[in-house]
Amino acid sequence: MIIQGIREAERNIAIREYENKREEIVTALVDKIDDTDGSVILDTGTSRAVLTKAEQIPGERFAVGDRVKVYISEVRSEAYGPLVTLSRVHPGLVKRLFELEIPEIQDGTVLIKGIAREAGSRTKLAVYSRDENVDAIGACIGNRGMRIDAILRELQGEKIDIIQYSDDPTVFVSEALSPAKVLSVEEDGERSCRVRVAPDQLSLAIGKEGQNAHLAARLTGYKIDIKT
Repeated sequence: MIIQGIREAERNIAIREYENKREEIVTALVDKIDDTDGSVILDTGTSRAVLTKAEQIPGERFAVGDRVKVYISEVRSEAYGPLVTLSRVHPGLVKRLFELEIPEIQDGTVLIKGIAREAGSRTKLAVYSRDENVDAIGACIGNRGMRIDAILRELQGEKIDIIQYSDDPTVFVSEALSPAKVLSVEEDGERSCRVRVAPDQLSLAIGKEGQNAHLAARLTGYKIDIKT
């Protein structure tokens, strides 16, 4: 994405502006939609930027005038102007949304320990509470799901599994395979483990097209072999 039509001084200001917002969320207005390649021209308030089709959540639709949150994943200075990558598929978008919506994350009581995402489909988020009186998962969900509902609406209904983080790899792997119920986890090598589940839990543990197991492996950093 290239910010076009700005003079040298303005270009330098734009670079500094976006550099300060790297790995942050900005809210922009949909100004134009390119029907040829599906990209969306956004008005950020200080400049116009492009959200490419590849950085959009699969299946989402935009209309001129919509307000949309985007994640600034990269900022580079090029000869022809600043190169800024905006994204709605980056895991950082989900992380920042939780940081914006959950007071316990903002004040450091609840920590985000890991995230694995397949945009538009499912995200697994590992959380940990530094206060034994605060339920990390409950804080993220909120009363009657009010907190997480706001995030789900922004993500077009993408499923989010909130996982209890543990320093014990066997416990963490077991939690990460939620909503499947795990019978046992045994480490069988470096960053590798065997998981046993009941026969009626096997398809749930693996997930459609292996998605649940794949996300659990990415979240924990472990190779996971699931057996009945």
